[in-house]
Amino acid sequence: MSSDVPVPLPRTAVPLDIADPVERARAELKAALAAIDEKANVPRRMGIAIDKGIDASRSFARSSPVLAAAAVVAVAAGVGAAVWGVVRLYTR
Repeated sequence: MSSDVPVPLPRTAVPLDIADPVERARAELKAALAAIDEKANVPRRMGIAIDKGIDASRSFARSSPVLAAAAVVAVAAGVGAAVWGVVRLYTR
């Protein structure tokens, strides 16, 4: 069963129906630049990874709130111990 609805083309793909070589070269350049932007845009990739981590931690907190609270306490204790150790080394 096929549909007549066109499938959206990703930003990094080149349409196959371009016959003009100049237009095809422009489309390939545009797709290459979009692919480089997708790969090299570290802040956007970090934002996506952070959003995924936040979603995972929220779902973990919903599924087991006691373990999530224990994890928060453990991380806070670890950060506190690290800061205490750095300050102690600095003051000596």
